[in-house]
Amino acid sequence: MRILKKILITLLVLLVIGGIIIWFLTRPDVAEYSLAETTGTDPVLAEPNEQLVPTVAIASPIGWGDDGAPTPGEGLEVNRFAEGLDHPRVLHTLPNGDVLVTLTNAPERELAGGWLTNFVAGLLFSEAGAGNPSANQLVLLRDGDEDGVAEEQHVLREDDLDSPSGIAWVDGNLYIANHDAVLRFDYELGSNSVQGEPEKIADLPPAGNHWMRNIILSENGTRLFVAVGSASNIGEGGMDIEGERAAIHEINLETGSSRLFGAGMRNPNGMAFNPWTGELWTTVNERDMLGSDLVPDYMSNVPIGVHYGWPWVYYKDVFDERVEAPMPRFLTEYTRLPEYALGAHAAALGLVFTEEGTRMGEAFSHGAFIARHGSWNRSPPAGYDVVFVEFDERGNPVGEPRQVLETFLTSEGDTYGRPTWVEWDRTGALLVSDDTANIIWRVTSPGAEAAEAIERNSGERLPPLRQLQGDPARAFEEGAIAPQDIM
Repeated sequence: MRILKKILITLLVLLVIGGIIIWFLTRPDVAEYSLAETTGTDPVLAEPNEQLVPTVAIASPIGWGDDGAPTPGEGLEVNRFAEGLDHPRVLHTLPNGDVLVTLTNAPERELAGGWLTNFVAGLLFSEAGAGNPSANQLVLLRDGDEDGVAEEQHVLREDDLDSPSGIAWVDGNLYIANHDAVLRFDYELGSNSVQGEPEKIADLPPAGNHWMRNIILSENGTRLFVAVGSASNIGEGGMDIEGERAAIHEINLETGSSRLFGAGMRNPNGMAFNPWTGELWTTVNERDMLGSDLVPDYMSNVPIGVHYGWPWVYYKDVFDERVEAPMPRFLTEYTRLPEYALGAHAAALGLVFTEEGTRMGEAFSHGAFIARHGSWNRSPPAGYDVVFVEFDERGNPVGEPRQVLETFLTSEGDTYGRPTWVEWDRTGALLVSDDTANIIWRVTSPGAEAAEAIERNSGERLPPLRQLQGDPARAFEEGAIAPQDIM
């Protein structure tokens, strides 16, 4: 009897100790810095707080009801462009003004990290409103009378779509990015369906932790850029499965050839061309489980051959000590520093720049619009809004973000919806997809004049050099180029 009593007491003590450990491990890491402090051209980079169990702060979506709407920024108005959609994500406006949207969700997939990761992720996705099967539809929204409400909805295609995301169109060719391939369809503007068999343009690394595949055409329509997110957080599933992920690919549509255009981006999403410079820009979701203050998501340019450091480093030269994969030699010598931070765990997705004909008023006339989908692993939650970042005349982001649509969060910690993508409609208003409320919002500035086209920067090229002498960082300073070095 005494032995049994001792065993029971021992088990009770172990259970208490185990409960204390579990309680401690699952306590949220409360942010020390505000979201604003991890945003901008010089964000605060906190000390890493490596987590065995991530901070979880899910904002459950409750919808907007019949008449609810997000609060627009100063001088703006918002209305429902379309509703009753099944998890709308990527938006694309065709030259005739018709708007295409992919109704999509994650495919069946195994996440890096094993069965426990997959089990927990399934619970989190469900709680965040992302656990339903994918509708796998391409839908056309038509606002023929330009009153700001789409009076027509047509399902253009369901066959051959598998967790579709990115959309692009040029000269009768419609490109759709599934999670595992880019397809091309014949499609004439104005048609209410997409007929015929698709042509596979390229295979893509399937699913993984990040399954969305955004695409964008080059300005001359001959090249297609494809964003592919990583299969893991920091390569914990091995780098063999990451070979073509965490990157943006370029496909030459004339020759069929492809190349890795930019790499080291954990989860690139929105893509747009900077109107001042012509460079490709993207939004990137950075790594998790280093605490609520790390690592800030960002938007930045993507020059050919760029590397942003994932998984080994972030923000150019901050090493992630958790990464076990061998680091390439001299990585930090060529890793690029992100141009603009968008806040830790804010989940920046859709991206568009101001362009000719947009009507958002003077305060929103020169810059970028970004949908921040919202955090699941920051305490307190962050994102769940649409922001504007001003750019200067040289095409560089400056200042602090301005609210276009204010927070979708409720005072009780739930969320009405989750802003996902942004696009311009035929009238110059901004469209915003809300994938858990199943609504497309339309934001405009009443009475605003149409924006003028932004003039592309130009100038004479620097002379080519035979070699750099001294500090390469001084090579472009006045007087730093020796006459004998000029070819």
